[in-house]
Amino acid sequence: MAEIFTQRIIVDPSDIDELNHVNNVVYLRWAQEIAIAHWSTRGSAEMVQRFVWVVARHEIDYRAPLMLGDEVEARTWVSPTPQGALWARHVEIGKVGEAKPSAAILSSWCLLDAATRRVKRVPLEIVERFV
Repeated sequence: MAEIFTQRIIVDPSDIDELNHVNNVVYLRWAQEIAIAHWSTRGSAEMVQRFVWVVARHEIDYRAPLMLGDEVEARTWVSPTPQGALWARHVEIGKVGEAKPSAAILSSWCLLDAATRRVKRVPLEIVERFV
């Protein structure tokens, strides 16, 4: 089972759009921020220096709006097994205490060698830190 990493989010007035709720693109920013925080927290210093992740694909389902003043939490975890250089990451963002998330995001992240920027198969040592 993959570790679930959580992070509280402060909704900033700049996150709110003309419909008076969190703008759709903000959810993607939050998904990226929690993915980076998870990697930085669980990856060793050597791993974080040797490798970099880039997004290959995002899918997002918006289920309920978030508003200014809402207490928000993001949760993320990776799928049990990467597929070569790609690893699926799940992110749920929603109000604290709510059973269903306001947004569910499935992203494919691709591992690159930080020095060469070449695609790298996700090594077992990384998988073992997250699963």
